[in-house]
Amino acid sequence: MKHKNLGFIVAALGILGFATLMLVVIPSFQLAEVEPEEGLKPYSELEQAGRKIYIREGCVYCHSQQPRDPRQAPDTARGWGRPSTPGDYAYDYPHLLGTMRTGPDLFNVGVRQPSDEWHLVHLYQPRAVVSWSIMPAYPFLFEHKPVAAPGDRVITLPPPYASKTGVVVAKPEALALVAYLKALQRDYPSNQLPFRSPRKTAEETTP
Repeated sequence: MKHKNLGFIVAALGILGFATLMLVVIPSFQLAEVEPEEGLKPYSELEQAGRKIYIREGCVYCHSQQPRDPRQAPDTARGWGRPSTPGDYAYDYPHLLGTMRTGPDLFNVGVRQPSDEWHLVHLYQPRAVVSWSIMPAYPFLFEHKPVAAPGDRVITLPPPYASKTGVVVAKPEALALVAYLKALQRDYPSNQLPFRSPRKTAEETTP
């Protein structure tokens, strides 16, 4: 019995060691010298603040930031941008690749939606701009006021959602989050090869 237990332990440790080697050690060496893509800019202080709010509110649970190769998924055809490369994430820590797509990929949302107003209205009440959206609303990032003060960013809402007793003003947190979302613009040409599947397509194998 002791020999059987010992064999089981050795096999388990071997599997764990192999998985660690393949998933942690080797990739860390492969990506150790990755340089930022030419055209990628570091986040500003405001964008960094917005990124922290993005993490705090759990946006990564429903949105990815990793368009895939066209041979893996039609992400490019969906308008989500070219396949991402390691250099696209040089200034991202922690990385927010995401694994779920309850909502669309946000790798290039700053290109698709460059309007501050759209993002603010969408955060306050997603159904105001996308009737079928299941995204939760974030009204706590805004403030209702009888009248706007100098410097306030008032958002214009459709009649069903507009304040009936004053105005809706974006708090600094909302403005920071929008700044981060708009900073997600990976539309520059890539100098690094995207991930390519080792399996050849039918076109590549046809003489």
